[in-house]
Amino acid sequence: EGCSERQLHHWKTVSSVTAALQKAGHEVRSLGVQIELQPIRDEIDSWHPDIVFNLLEEFHGLTAYDQNVASYLELLRVPYTGCNPRGLMLARGKDLSKKLVAYHRIATPAFHVFPIGRKVKRPSRLQFPLIVKTSSEDASRGISQASVVSSDEKMIERVGFIHERFKTAAIVEQYIEGRELYVGVLGNERLTVFPVWELEFGASSTRANRIATARVKHDPVYQEQRGILQGPAEDLSPELTARIHRTAKRIYRTLALDGYARIDFRLSAEGVPYFLEANPNPEIADTEEFAQAADYAGIEYEALLERILALGISRMQAGA
Repeated sequence: EGCSERQLHHWKTVSSVTAALQKAGHEVRSLGVQIELQPIRDEIDSWHPDIVFNLLEEFHGLTAYDQNVASYLELLRVPYTGCNPRGLMLARGKDLSKKLVAYHRIATPAFHVFPIGRKVKRPSRLQFPLIVKTSSEDASRGISQASVVSSDEKMIERVGFIHERFKTAAIVEQYIEGRELYVGVLGNERLTVFPVWELEFGASSTRANRIATARVKHDPVYQEQRGILQGPAEDLSPELTARIHRTAKRIYRTLALDGYARIDFRLSAEGVPYFLEANPNPEIADTEEFAQAADYAGIEYEALLERILALGISRMQAGA
């Protein structure tokens, strides 16, 4: 009771991971961390875990602080799963990640960032339709049908909503009409790329609402009503699939990611995969895209978690 849809979704992931690890023979203790680091230190000092399975989404109510908790674990010399602090920071800022990726000549939507307190005026290079997002939040927070705008008036209104509701800068970018594709990447140095996965918006969807809102991603009732599905992307040529895989690996390395991550693309009608964002430490419940794509590639769920654990331990050993 009193939990948001996002919190319930996160606890499904925690439960899924915990159950699978216990089934594999690991001793697991769950630790909820909200606003203090001391409980982490106390648990480490009293239990001496071999590794911390990091499922943290936010600290002190801010998603951007997850990198600081990872840094704290590094200072304690405790192995942990998932991405390193530098990669978390680079991927978290949607504008910074796009600049870095664009520098390497990877297609990204044109964009502009409007900080809080600055005048909102659309650059002439940005043509409608546009989509307005928070510059740093994840899990589709702040994204709804109203996020796609077709006038300066609506853009200014939506930017103001992002500033007021989320207390972050707003990023306004070209809306790419096309297919929503996800690519899971696993590894530190040597990378495994999973099959290209697609979020299907359903036959009843219209051109205007084919965006990955929080309800589209996390609301099972809404998904069933709208025929929203996720699964392996079909009808992609071998050449295009190989291109998307190469691009995902280039992005992963450009943003200094390790452990595991999901790279999100929009595939335009012209067959161009546009980089949208990188999601280090994505949701990995057995029903989520990352685990489902791994399973489709022949890596069962428990084996996937074992590989994630091994990557966290090997990273710490390499840095020792």
